[in-house]
Amino acid sequence: MFNYNPLHCLPSSAELPDSDDTPVDNELQILIPNLLLAILALIWQNRDDWFFGINMGIYYAPSKPAIVPDGFLSLGVERFLEENGRSSYVLWEEDGIEPILALEVVSQTYNGEYEQKKVDYAQLGILYYVIYAPTRLRRKRQRLEVYRLVEGQYILQSGDVVWMPEINLGIGRARGTYQGLTREWLYWYDQNGNRYPTPEEQLQNLLFKLKQQGIDPNTL
Repeated sequence: MFNYNPLHCLPSSAELPDSDDTPVDNELQILIPNLLLAILALIWQNRDDWFFGINMGIYYAPSKPAIVPDGFLSLGVERFLEENGRSSYVLWEEDGIEPILALEVVSQTYNGEYEQKKVDYAQLGILYYVIYAPTRLRRKRQRLEVYRLVEGQYILQSGDVVWMPEINLGIGRARGTYQGLTREWLYWYDQNGNRYPTPEEQLQNLLFKLKQQGIDPNTL
């Protein structure tokens, strides 16, 4: 008897567009999630049950277009689904695991970050929705807003650093340098409110310790 599996009839990630092809209008929309990914790759380097996507389409229904956050985090999925990595995030290829966090970096012109996208992510069931306005700030808005989904509605969380126990990470903003640009960035934090260092900071700390020990890094 022929066994019908509806999943076999759904398009694969290779057949779907990887994003919505909408160009970013501010380089920070790429740099900010890339920094978060770089830090995460260090602190979770021994884990392979997470994925952080950047400007990648999330497909949740075959008949609907993808939702494309500036960044998103999923837990309980394979770090690398394929040898060449994911081209898009397709729920029916991820055992139905939706992202636990979505990030939107507010662009030069507002693009529904505070309105429609909030509705879309809530319907998708994304637990945390992070909105960061690096350059322009709407009146009565905070530069960093972190929302938690409670009974289908996003509730704004308080604090300069918001702890997310389901992720075992906090997120907040601080001034620092990344790729030679000194400004305010988003960072991950531990439960005690300590900021996790960037790869560049870890390297600088290592070089400083070597010099204190009288070791020339160029000889290593």
